[in-house]
Amino acid sequence: MIDLQFLEKLYNNDRRTVARSISIVESNNSTSAELLKEIYSKTGNAYRIGITGPPGSGKSTITNQITKLYRSQNKKIGIIAVDPTSPFTGGALLGDRVRMSEIGSDANVFIRSMATRGSLGGLSKKAIDAADVLDAAGYDIIILETVGVGQSELDIAQAADTTAVVLVPESGDAVQAMKAGLMEIADFFVVNKSDRPGSDQAVAALRTILYMRDHDANSWMPNIIKSVASENKGIEEIAAEIARHKNYLNEHALFQKKREEHTKSRIKVIVEEKLREELWSGDGGKALHTSLEKIIYGGLSPYHIAEEIIIKFKNI
Repeated sequence: MIDLQFLEKLYNNDRRTVARSISIVESNNSTSAELLKEIYSKTGNAYRIGITGPPGSGKSTITNQITKLYRSQNKKIGIIAVDPTSPFTGGALLGDRVRMSEIGSDANVFIRSMATRGSLGGLSKKAIDAADVLDAAGYDIIILETVGVGQSELDIAQAADTTAVVLVPESGDAVQAMKAGLMEIADFFVVNKSDRPGSDQAVAALRTILYMRDHDANSWMPNIIKSVASENKGIEEIAAEIARHKNYLNEHALFQKKREEHTKSRIKVIVEEKLREELWSGDGGKALHTSLEKIIYGGLSPYHIAEEIIIKFKNI
């Protein structure tokens, strides 16, 4: 049971309560659902920025530098750094939090590392719930930083208002970005470590690919920004591009529409998760276990058994 005193502490940005709340939503139990229901009316005020791209491209350094810039503007920043799941503990490896120790001591910056927990897109499903906690706690900007993306599971696009894709000059990242579908989710690109050879060629390749897309005079065309985040170069340009995209969404009445689409996708994920849990924890799980012999020795197809399980589940 979530008491009112706990909620008041959360809304007043008590750090221990914020940390405890994120731990509750990570637990994915009935208390988690109750907390998320209670705080939802307090969410929707924070601007959510996604930072993604291949490992080693400098996402954490950019997050660190842009957080310092926003803090100079007196904004409160929440950071959810999604780490690869540890193969030993199942928890986050905390690498990002180590790299961002410089800003971690700021009372108006809250950093939480979360494990991907098998979410192939690099963004833990619970990271979006954690973002709601930070939103309810009064943070102005929430940065979702993810591990390198896969080919198709690009779930950061379903969580952020503006998404920056960070690349580096080498390794053919521009072509890889096109294959991975990053062109579709990127609101703008950052070619980081642009003091290295090949940065101009990478920018030119990205620009060529972008102009091959269908677009008209009203379309948003992702910009390409060169940065050397370790030297704080290009960070103001990144912040300006985030602001430009936010203005575009508002001016074209797309901001609310985008959030509606995100909410729709989120509801689908929640429903599918709950149905999956209910199916396999009940008669569906028993039916699966007892049906294996029919498949192995009786010549029945797995499709036959799957249809039987679904029919039984629908008739419960």
